[in-house]
Amino acid sequence: MLSPIKNLPSHVFGVKARGEVTEADFKSVMLPGLADQADRTNQLYFLFHLETKLQDFTFGAWMQDALAGLKHLTQWKKMAFVTDQKGVEKFMDYYTHLVPGEAKGFPLDQLDDAIKWVSEKNPD
Repeated sequence: MLSPIKNLPSHVFGVKARGEVTEADFKSVMLPGLADQADRTNQLYFLFHLETKLQDFTFGAWMQDALAGLKHLTQWKKMAFVTDQKGVEKFMDYYTHLVPGEAKGFPLDQLDDAIKWVSEKNPD
């Protein structure tokens, strides 16, 4: 299940993942949230708080994730991934070299640090 994260700065969109994450979750929460953020700001500062394992994402969810990434490819500015999965955290630190913008992984106990980091705007 995906749910929007409230009380973030207006230029940051955040989502929390718990339990099974499906294609329907992406279509009802992630995609509209990213589209709204992109339409309002033309930039994406994104926080993904993972309280579930990657194995809990369905194939349809992965496909929607990939499509969302490609659709907004030039708008990504910062992506913070908060998880207790060390592999994901480390991958995000390398991912920053593969896509526009910056990506960084944070452990679950550093959620506040992740919010602070992703909220800091990059100079254009």
